[in-house]
Amino acid sequence: MNMPAAPKSFYGYGIPYLKVDNLPGSLIVLEGTDSVGRSTQIEQLVPWLEIEGYAVAQTGWTRSPLLSDTIDEAKAGHELTVTTFSLLYAADFADRLENEIIPALRAGFIVVADRYMYTAFARNAVMGADRHWTRQLFGCALVPDLVLYLKIDAEHLVPRVLEGKGMDYWESGMYLGLGSDIFDSFRRYQSRLIREYNRLAQEFKFITVDARRPIETIQAQLRHRISAHLRARNHPTVRLGTPPVADTD
Repeated sequence: MNMPAAPKSFYGYGIPYLKVDNLPGSLIVLEGTDSVGRSTQIEQLVPWLEIEGYAVAQTGWTRSPLLSDTIDEAKAGHELTVTTFSLLYAADFADRLENEIIPALRAGFIVVADRYMYTAFARNAVMGADRHWTRQLFGCALVPDLVLYLKIDAEHLVPRVLEGKGMDYWESGMYLGLGSDIFDSFRRYQSRLIREYNRLAQEFKFITVDARRPIETIQAQLRHRISAHLRARNHPTVRLGTPPVADTD
């Protein structure tokens, strides 16, 4: 017999009109810096979970139908301030939380999130924003059930990026003026970002997975950690289907 799920809570002030006392699903977050391999791992985790009998919903940073196009257009101008960045990302986050994440959790889905509020915490700190202000801004966040942190260092990240999609303006921190060229800027920016993630991992007790290892090894470790979490929660399998959405009335 399945035990009732532990009650969930908001990180800060929450969303006052939303109740979170009956959310039997699990919110599982993959965190890590740019190009560390989160998407690759999620692409393998989702079908595995579905084969195991779980209903799964996915969400990701800046993927809100309401804000994603606006964010892309704003970033194309290369002139965003840290305040504008933060407000756009917070609006995207809040929209997905209310209309995707919480409805799916209420229906018993496992929600796999590619990045979460911790991304804003790390990036804003590197950009010089006030840490307390950033955390207040994301006070609507639901506390995840499990955070898996793909940890890497800049020395291993750089060749991976060069062999892959290459370096872009934002992931290289060019807007911060950290280096004389995009390569130097990328190395310095990502080093600072990784230091912030490592600090957050200690503060919020992330489960750390070594992202320098082969893809198959990382996937096996992620599955082991997720399986242990679901067994501990006695998470029920549910009928697969389309994730629910929030009421629009």
